[in-house]
Amino acid sequence: MKVVITGGGGFLGKEIVKQLLAEGHSVTSVARSDYPELRQMGASTVRGDLVDREVMMSALEGADALIHTAAMVGMWGKHEEFVRVNVEGTKNLLDVAEKQGVSRFVFTSSPSVTFDGGDAENEGQDTPYPREFMASYPETKAEAEQLVLAANKEGFATTSLRPHLIWGPGDPHLIPRLIERARQGKLKIVGEGKNVVDITYVSNAAQAHLNALDALGRPDSEPNPRGKAYYISNAEPVVLWDWINNLLKELEIKPVKQKVPFKAAYMAGAMMEKTWKLLNRGGEPPMTRFIASQLATSHWYDMAPAKRDFGYEPRVSMSEGLENLLKSL
Repeated sequence: MKVVITGGGGFLGKEIVKQLLAEGHSVTSVARSDYPELRQMGASTVRGDLVDREVMMSALEGADALIHTAAMVGMWGKHEEFVRVNVEGTKNLLDVAEKQGVSRFVFTSSPSVTFDGGDAENEGQDTPYPREFMASYPETKAEAEQLVLAANKEGFATTSLRPHLIWGPGDPHLIPRLIERARQGKLKIVGEGKNVVDITYVSNAAQAHLNALDALGRPDSEPNPRGKAYYISNAEPVVLWDWINNLLKELEIKPVKQKVPFKAAYMAGAMMEKTWKLLNRGGEPPMTRFIASQLATSHWYDMAPAKRDFGYEPRVSMSEGLENLLKSL
């Protein structure tokens, strides 16, 4: 197929491009920045903004499928910009894709769209969206996801995937920040440190997108992901802080032992949010209510729906993934 991917230069996007090319698809990446490495891999690249209708019309001409991974991420920033990129950008893509005859649309969402601040244990895909959100990112991703699922119809098949905490070699955000803060002695356990979470090795997250893309073309009589959302993980939940300390041990960094009560971290996050807004400070606050809640609660998910509807089975185990990560550091 001719597949267009938004955000192909990102951590997840680049792995999806790699796997699509390996399967023989023609791939075009659309992103605001230039990524010559994608052209070296064999993909075409287009520079443009998600809300630029003219650019998207041109990029999607003759395309069979679209994988939409691009987004404004982070737990802080102007709400209007999150809406412009995550909601208006997705709305534009849905409209353009349908007009250009694209038949399959895979959206990269996030488990945070259903996060209500409490524990989520073996959570299923029927979990409702919360009444209130603690940050603009999950709020706008939830709105975008609902637009994607509502757009599903005959001839235009859509689905949404929610990979949780993507990690692995080449990760520019999660693991490097974790390691740096630990080396500086700034990393602290929030809560009791016994919370269980799902994390997702990057090639498994990418594989899930290809599995879903293929399954969108199945007939109605067969299991398929059309019009539905799915959590994606390694299906091997870990005790978060034990896993982090094991990683640090392998890197010969002192383990994290100091704890901060959840309520204290949550209140500190609330205070910092108010301060940043009042003073219009740049950058993200060191702590927010959302981050405190995420670090202290359990969140792991039921992979049975993804296995049933599009055959998702993680190929890289947690132990193998950790080995690959350590070799890359």
